[in-house]
Amino acid sequence: MNTAEQLEQSEKYEEAYAEYKKILVNKPSDVEILTRLAHLASILDRKEDVKLYYAKILEVDPSNILAHEQLLDVFVNEDKFKYYLLRGNLHALQQQLSYAKSDYKKAITHAKDPKESIPARFLFAGIAEGQGKLNEAIDEYLRIIDYDEKNPAIFMKLAELYEKSEGIISAIQTLERAKKDYGYSDFDEMLAGYYIRNSQPDKALAITKNELTKARALFDLGENEKGYEVLMKIKPQYGNQKIFHSLLAQYYFQKDMFDEAFAEIDEYAKIEPNSALIYQMRALIYEKKDDSFNEHLNWGKYNIVRGDKDVALNEYMTAYRFKNDDIDLIETIAALLEAEGDKTKASEFYERLTDIDPKNSNALQKLAEFRESIGDIGGAIDYLEKLKTVDPRNEYLKNNYDRLQNGGGSGEGILSFLKNIFGNKMR
Repeated sequence: MNTAEQLEQSEKYEEAYAEYKKILVNKPSDVEILTRLAHLASILDRKEDVKLYYAKILEVDPSNILAHEQLLDVFVNEDKFKYYLLRGNLHALQQQLSYAKSDYKKAITHAKDPKESIPARFLFAGIAEGQGKLNEAIDEYLRIIDYDEKNPAIFMKLAELYEKSEGIISAIQTLERAKKDYGYSDFDEMLAGYYIRNSQPDKALAITKNELTKARALFDLGENEKGYEVLMKIKPQYGNQKIFHSLLAQYYFQKDMFDEAFAEIDEYAKIEPNSALIYQMRALIYEKKDDSFNEHLNWGKYNIVRGDKDVALNEYMTAYRFKNDDIDLIETIAALLEAEGDKTKASEFYERLTDIDPKNSNALQKLAEFRESIGDIGGAIDYLEKLKTVDPRNEYLKNNYDRLQNGGGSGEGILSFLKNIFGNKMR
């Protein structure tokens, strides 16, 4: 390497070029060497080598800005398709996605034939999908099929997009059509998965070679013992996977063996502790056991994990109607209401919490904060007095007790507002 660098610095470019090529034999993916070779090839006016080495850099490092920029200079007057394709890639790397899409469109129009345009169409479709413009992406994949119908991956991608935009039935129809028209079997497992989710286990069973999918299909068909037999055969291979435990839980659930089902769900939770499926499975078991409180409690947790807090709150409220003294549930409802900005309703649950657990310091603090926020300084002090006996080191207590005792309320809130208007009449 030192010899090559010295030759380059001495402007002995031909000799330096030859030395770097020798080094490249042992380091074919070294971006620095490839860059030096591309640079020297440019000095020596070896245009094909310039393209070769910068292209190799992009193979190793697809996000290399310098290689993109240099190739753009090479292709600007030589090949408009490659120029706009590279410029689109560069804009995509720079997160200028609207410019990238525009460049890919230009690349498509400059392609010498429809097949050459396929990479640009793929890239355009990928950006459109990332932007949530699913119909744009679908249109491009459909155009690709016109010229590359032998690629089953395109039909898989279309199925995914149709599922997101039109629903699972459209996804199934896409794969079924490809299977019928082109004889593809590459995506049989993907199609079997769609059949399972669309309540067509018989069709899934007919095409799947995956033992876990077979077991699931058999359970869904009510063939519980056959499904269990399949699971037991593959236990040595799959017994430590979460899907195995979820399927075994399904078997026990359908046999009304609830303790065993819960045990399998617990095993699943050890592998993926924050999965919504854990709470969904538990909710279904409690529903079957006619335990409405735990059923709705788990549906609440299920929706929390899924990020749907409004639905979760409704489920928790329903659970509360069945059992109104569960401390964890009340705390959860109060926190959700507070997060939604409904502090008045949240305070009702914090009050309920203090009825059940008078020493709950969090509830006492929240109630003190709420009473001050509506201008009820006396009420705030009352709660702080209780907090003082329960948690004398509480930071909120230390920071606010003296201030409130000395009449240092915020001056905001309904009561303060009314006192300012009506004066002594409020006393």
